[in-house]
Amino acid sequence: MVLLNPKKHSREYPDERSRDIMQKTIEFFETKGKIKLKEDDHARIWYRDFLDFIKKEKVFAQLLTPTKYGLDDNYRWDTWRNCEFNELLGFYGLHYWYTWQVSILGLGPIWMSDNEEAKKKAAKLLDEGAIFAFGLSERDHGADIYSTEMMLAPQPDGTYLANGEKYYIGNGNEAEMVSTFGKMSDTGDYVFFVSNFHHKQYELIKNIVNVQSYVADFKLKDYPITEADILKKGPQAWDDMLNTVNVGKYNLGWASIGICTHSFYEALNHASHRKLYGMHVTDMPHVKQMFTDAYVRLVGMKLFGLRCSDYIRTASDEDRRYLLYDPTMKMKVTTQGEEVINLLWDVIAAKGFENDTYFEMAARDIRALPKLEGTVHVNIMLIVKFMQNYLFNPKEYEEIGTVNDRNSDDFLWEQGPTKGLGKVQFHDYNIVYDKFDLPNLNIFKEQIRIFKEMLINATPEKSQGMNPDFTLTVGEMFTLIVYGQLILENAPTHNVDNGIIDQLFDCYVRDFSSFALGLYSKSMTTEAQMEYCMKMIKKPAVDEARYQRVWKDHVFALKDTYTMNE
Repeated sequence: MVLLNPKKHSREYPDERSRDIMQKTIEFFETKGKIKLKEDDHARIWYRDFLDFIKKEKVFAQLLTPTKYGLDDNYRWDTWRNCEFNELLGFYGLHYWYTWQVSILGLGPIWMSDNEEAKKKAAKLLDEGAIFAFGLSERDHGADIYSTEMMLAPQPDGTYLANGEKYYIGNGNEAEMVSTFGKMSDTGDYVFFVSNFHHKQYELIKNIVNVQSYVADFKLKDYPITEADILKKGPQAWDDMLNTVNVGKYNLGWASIGICTHSFYEALNHASHRKLYGMHVTDMPHVKQMFTDAYVRLVGMKLFGLRCSDYIRTASDEDRRYLLYDPTMKMKVTTQGEEVINLLWDVIAAKGFENDTYFEMAARDIRALPKLEGTVHVNIMLIVKFMQNYLFNPKEYEEIGTVNDRNSDDFLWEQGPTKGLGKVQFHDYNIVYDKFDLPNLNIFKEQIRIFKEMLINATPEKSQGMNPDFTLTVGEMFTLIVYGQLILENAPTHNVDNGIIDQLFDCYVRDFSSFALGLYSKSMTTEAQMEYCMKMIKKPAVDEARYQRVWKDHVFALKDTYTMNE
């Protein structure tokens, strides 16, 4: 089964310790139980019990320490292994995931630095159960990182004084090392340095959110910094910042997958046991459709996420394809997560507001993920930079299989400059699309063909390319092609039934048609482009037998297979 079920934990691992970490994490949450989980959420209780568990079991230490700095090969940054831990934390509660996520962001500039002492210190702190933070955002500048006002001023004795305020900084209340981004006051060069919440010149102003997590507003006032605290200066500090965000944003898709999976079980259990108008809710045709759409979309989310991991783990200076798949994971999987929750919520209706359900948390938290580590808009604008080479200039690569070995993914910390994205090439997406002959997939392939024809024969004008309103819709259409490619590459690996795949592309045909209609309706769309848009609007292939088979054998079959311990 593709979807996670913590009570039937069956994922294969290359080592027992990895399985042990996941199983103990499941046991922690199932022992805590849903009642206490919800009580802590409503009371906004800082998750000290979870952090104590992490410390005792050395979970963050073994999952987030590159092997070079760990005690043995159980300590490694293994993206494939981290996928499931991401998913598990999302499954049980976004705020438990959040303290892990911002620790990852905080560690990025440290592992990328040339400061060996800082790396050794981070490894030691991880082993002691510490959490970390990423001091990037500022209140007045948001995503405009170019305008950071955190300043590091050189002093006559060779030290520095840091002054400035950081905002939206998760773990800022207890992070032993805060990787803080700023500028040198004398040269304007970017710099990364480490600060610590214990220091008297570190002023913790407040928690800016009304949830369990602590998302800090903090200020440094003449905070003393030495060369030992400097991680990187100059253009490389900027590159490390972007590369860290690239590493971290991948995790957001996994949080969505975890949230949606738990919500799916809860919604299906509720609806299948409820009778209205003399029939079970799950016998109603529109309810079957919503559950089926939610299920296949969720399967697609997970297949894409797992396949993306393979490209992250095999990335190199010569193969940077993951730089497209990564923002696609962040942007597409998180927005698909919102769609899944919307579908489920339309079924369970008022039940989704009840304070003793997991769903009540999910409906609130799923909205956050498309908006963190760059908005959907920011990531689409990044994605379209790859469109020309992806669609029209493929390159041959050796085929990559599933990468689930015990290696530490050290290239993540050795990446160079972030420029030259338009030069990255990809293998021909037609290779995998042509391996499938399914009705809806064939319609989708026709939509791709027409989309490419539009780009060639009715090429977007310069003014259109400069207008985000137009570009974002084109980017959504392009993203769906990339998304479908990796799902198809991974479906055979996980023995996903062709009926599920065709039902999934029933959804994507509708999505592509919706984007085409949206593009048609833009005020700046030309007559020639409008003609192509109309050609891209297609109806999915109807196959009642396939649909009923997917419903009966895969969707409804999950009824009562998972319920969290009370």
